[in-house]
Amino acid sequence: MTRYLLALTLLAATTTVAARAQEGPTPTQALVVFDSKTPASPTAQDLTIKVDNRVAQLSDLAAIPPGGAQVALLIDDGLRTSVAREMNNLRSFITSLPPGTEVFVGYMTNGTVFPGTGANGFTSDLAAVAQGIRIPSGIPGSSASPYFCLSDFVKNWPGRAENQLSPVQRNAAPAHRPRFVLMITNGVDPYNGSTSPLNQDSPYVSSAVTDAQRAGVPVYSIFFNDAGFGRGRGSFSGQNYLAQLAEGTGGLSLYQSTGQNPVSMAPYLKQFQEAIAKTFVATFPVDANKKMVNLKLSTSLPKTKLRAPTQVRPGTIVSN
Repeated sequence: MTRYLLALTLLAATTTVAARAQEGPTPTQALVVFDSKTPASPTAQDLTIKVDNRVAQLSDLAAIPPGGAQVALLIDDGLRTSVAREMNNLRSFITSLPPGTEVFVGYMTNGTVFPGTGANGFTSDLAAVAQGIRIPSGIPGSSASPYFCLSDFVKNWPGRAENQLSPVQRNAAPAHRPRFVLMITNGVDPYNGSTSPLNQDSPYVSSAVTDAQRAGVPVYSIFFNDAGFGRGRGSFSGQNYLAQLAEGTGGLSLYQSTGQNPVSMAPYLKQFQEAIAKTFVATFPVDANKKMVNLKLSTSLPKTKLRAPTQVRPGTIVSN
């Protein structure tokens, strides 16, 4: 009987391994930014993707159509109230997005994201979203940690505010649009202890990077001081973490200088909008048996820099 049970166990294990091996490659997508001062229309032949250091066959490279993205603006509720001077810039940025763009504004509070006034989900009513922006509370440490908030948000990405869409719009809308996050925060992780330059390896920041990579979401950020921190080590630490987040997800960390609030957010908001317009959806096969794979990209286009996540999860679809 013992030999019989052992044989069955070995057979089941062999069958499971064989089934996984037969899964083979699965179509996977990543958002890639072609950053060039020279206007270009990249094709699949212009991009080389290596998955775990092996060249992958790129099956498609498609531009994001104007108005075809979802943009989440996440504002740290603990920012200094001097950010009030940027409210008109934020409103102008939202209303200047291409018609059809779906936007969500949320406030990072107590480790999660609460929607601003107005729609609880993404909506293409840009004027309504802009009108609903409010000044942050300015209470030190209100976000708890912006990285807790980000992880929670990308794992529980809000749906569309269906009441804002007509039946025709609901039927015509794609099932999954490319997603972008812009965080306005000082980037400090208060749960990682000291902000010393010798203590810049936060597990919570690393988890936020991985969660965004799994969701296929590039994270951009604009540095702005929190009510509870001045210049110095805290600012250095926060900007360092925001740079780590941007590099891992294919976004950008935007700031003036160490510890300095921007004179105006308008140029950074414009840069973010231009980055969306330069973003393409790359489709390629990845071994379905792996949890995460490393990405390396290169292009034959002259004077062109690429931005993309450093890792993706097999089977991730960012647009369909």
